[in-house]
Amino acid sequence: MKVTWDHVKNLANQKTHGISFEEARELFTSRGDCLEIFDEAHSDLEDRFISIGPIRRGLVLVVWTERDEDVVRIISARWATRAEQTLFREYLGDTHD
Repeated sequence: MKVTWDHVKNLANQKTHGISFEEARELFTSRGDCLEIFDEAHSDLEDRFISIGPIRRGLVLVVWTERDEDVVRIISARWATRAEQTLFREYLGDTHD
């Protein structure tokens, strides 16, 4: 799978959220579990998805779209909030804190 992004948006994302798209790419290239949600509210012009899952430094939320088959374009990435972390644990079937 190929993962792409806008270079300028990546720099802005690093400043705002402390995570690069290079690092967030791990979510798509690792074999770990991730929760994928269709982002109906932001899918007017293109189908957008939200994925929550682990990378080396922690649990991340990535917004992305699929440009072509096997080509993912990262739109934004940030660390998962406490509520999103709970949602991910529930997805895995782990309800312990």
